[in-house]
Amino acid sequence: MIKKDLVIIGGGAGGLAAAISAYDNGVKDILLLEREDHLGGILDQCIHNGFGLTTFKEELTGPEYADRFIKELKKRNIEYKLLTQVSKITKNKEVFYSNSQEGFVKVEAKAIILATGSYERTPGAIMVPGDRCSGVTTAGTAQKILNTTGHLVGKKIVILGSGDIGLIMARRLTLEGAKVICVAEIMPFSNGLNRNIVQCLQDFNIPLYLSKTVSNVIGKNRVEKVELSSVDENLKVIPGTQREIECDCLILSVGLLPQTTLLEEMGGVKFERNRGPSVDNNFELQIPGIFTCGNCLHVHDLVDFVSQEGTAAGKSAAEYIVNNKEDNDRIPVTAGGLMGYVVPNFVSKSADELNFKFRVRKPTDKAFLYIKQGDRLLKKQVLTLLLPSIMVEGKVKLENLSDEPIEMRVDYE
Repeated sequence: MIKKDLVIIGGGAGGLAAAISAYDNGVKDILLLEREDHLGGILDQCIHNGFGLTTFKEELTGPEYADRFIKELKKRNIEYKLLTQVSKITKNKEVFYSNSQEGFVKVEAKAIILATGSYERTPGAIMVPGDRCSGVTTAGTAQKILNTTGHLVGKKIVILGSGDIGLIMARRLTLEGAKVICVAEIMPFSNGLNRNIVQCLQDFNIPLYLSKTVSNVIGKNRVEKVELSSVDENLKVIPGTQREIECDCLILSVGLLPQTTLLEEMGGVKFERNRGPSVDNNFELQIPGIFTCGNCLHVHDLVDFVSQEGTAAGKSAAEYIVNNKEDNDRIPVTAGGLMGYVVPNFVSKSADELNFKFRVRKPTDKAFLYIKQGDRLLKKQVLTLLLPSIMVEGKVKLENLSDEPIEMRVDYE
């Protein structure tokens, strides 16, 4: 058994930023645990550019972006372990991990930050119908195979789902010589950023079919064709609309979910609509001393935003450790029915300002954002062009808060 002031689980953008921030805010006894054989997380397989515009004011590839933080981590001599699997954490801030060098180890920490990222929905998760043949994979897996080993997952490809990774892979596969036949999206709108729709599909004449889904996968040993069908407003397949498309690969880009297995197994954690844990404005769970940030809290559009949250969580954890700061006097924050989720879910009564983030469920050209505490209006703001693919951020000054719940909701005109 060993003791550490701070244990950070996950060495991606969020975990790296949290470690650096905690160190710079007075906590030097830090241990970062990463299950892969490298730091940087998924950034190492994201060889396209577009990273760092917010953080560094320049455009970088994923590996270049990660390298900036890795160098800062090493400059501070922050301890980290690779190929290390965390199997359990407890409410008493105990961390159990294992690796081939040390075996099974227990760590007692003063604080824990979870930065475990997200995972992709699989064929089983969305119940893709049809044959269980090879050639069906997720967009992230296809990206890893192509960008780290140089192998194509297929030559004639259909992509189901218009998430950003899938859109980026449509372009990437086309550039490597594969034929991306189409991208199909079950919703009547795209779930990817508009710039990726333009740069990854339209620029390469790849069609995007909305309100369509794969209603059957056909193949003996490998995918031979898929059946594409239209869906109604309830996302149910419309009989008679199916058509077969020959292909040798089906790639799924059907959404990411926060990776919260350690919290689920620990127990005592409330989860929100997006399946992320409830946190306060300091990114602390209702369990004192346990913090989380990045995609394991809620899925972000840009890695720069993940790093920002990591920096904030690292600072909060340092304040908890150095100043013995513990604040259980919090007011709940709830999301209105038209919102996908809101972060944070609690706010300290001593907070001067609330920095909130949310997503809407459906696209709208115009909406009013109301932030209330009970019947008292704290903020009213007109928002335009709200899309589920775009995370909205905002701030509101908090003055003379009462014990009543704060209700945050988006109302459409």
